[in-house]
Amino acid sequence: MTTTTRRAVTGATLLTLVAGVADAQQAPPAPAAAAQDFLLTVFLRHDETKTLAEINEHLKQTGFFRRFPPPGIEVVSWYVMMGIGQVVTLKVPPERLREVNRVLEESAWGGYRTEFYPTYDYRQAALDVRKAMQG
Repeated sequence: MTTTTRRAVTGATLLTLVAGVADAQQAPPAPAAAAQDFLLTVFLRHDETKTLAEINEHLKQTGFFRRFPPPGIEVVSWYVMMGIGQVVTLKVPPERLREVNRVLEESAWGGYRTEFYPTYDYRQAALDVRKAMQG
């Protein structure tokens, strides 16, 4: 090996060692932040083949209003949308999504057809954009 080659190899080795020591001295990466609650909008579409009395009887038999939403799940809004059914927005911790789904499968199905949409609150952002566009 020539002197020039030896110096290049030694220099590369030294840089590798220095980089390794610097990496080892850095603090370990912070743990991933806990997932935050998200908004889930649920459409409870009326089964138009049934009367309201039949739907309500089904919900009573399945314990829908006792079970939904599960304890600790916050109801952000709950509206009746005429011609559609009910629209419920929940604040859900990600680890409880399956629980919300199961309660609806076990109690709402048969009275309602369900649709689920992850959503987010855009109100303040829309107001900010509107204000910026007017000024």
